[in-house]
Amino acid sequence: MDEKFIAGSNDASNRQSIDAGVDRAMSNLFGIVKGSRELVSKASGVLVFPNVIQAGFTVGGQYGEGALRVSDSTVGYYSTTTVSPGLLTGAESTALFFLFMTHHALGRFRAEDYWPVGADPSVALVKMDANGAIDAAKATAQVEVVVMSNGGMMADPSALSLQSTKVVPLQV
Repeated sequence: MDEKFIAGSNDASNRQSIDAGVDRAMSNLFGIVKGSRELVSKASGVLVFPNVIQAGFTVGGQYGEGALRVSDSTVGYYSTTTVSPGLLTGAESTALFFLFMTHHALGRFRAEDYWPVGADPSVALVKMDANGAIDAAKATAQVEVVVMSNGGMMADPSALSLQSTKVVPLQV
């Protein structure tokens, strides 16, 4: 698991840790999900959270740190958090990929200090075909979201709540 950011910790080490996690997550996505490489290649930018921990009892939450990549280069670091009632008891780890499919959507995201994902009507979960592959031609939202279990399988998108999810920049 990637280290959490701690006041006074080494920022360069934190950035390297996040970048290494993003590289692993992208490699896993391309190796497991057919059509994902084509969809990512069409995106103007990709925000990757390689290790989002979801845990809950009565109230659930999730937290993760990641990086925004544009043209295969990291251009910023972010955290994502969600708090929601009624999650199942237990914990799991997923990777989240936000694919900004238009320059406009990417520019809008980068201009904000806070992104309330669930309030953004341009966000949609990627749909898989019957063979478990992504059909890039059917991905028509401005921001497409791929959810992958860190156990190596595509996660059940219905288990993910984007409604109260927010993304904010990290100061690293």
